[in-house]
Amino acid sequence: MHRNDALRMIKRRAIAATDSPHICCHTFRATGITEYMRNGGTLERAQIMAIMAGHASSRTTNMYNRVTDTVTLDEVERVLI
Repeated sequence: MHRNDALRMIKRRAIAATDSPHICCHTFRATGITEYMRNGGTLERAQIMAIMAGHASSRTTNMYNRVTDTVTLDEVERVLI
């Protein structure tokens, strides 16, 4: 399967499920790396694992790491209305 075919398949299913055309192959890469890191994986190991990232630089791999993007309940409760 060509990568463009995979992208078209992902876009079709994303729009059907969420009405959002902004989901792409990189969304899944970021999710995989983030969950790997959240479960104790190391950035260096994620970097060299070709199935996960296969990047030459750990800085590139770290751009996909969304662990620190999590909003906690404590942060939400700081909003006072």
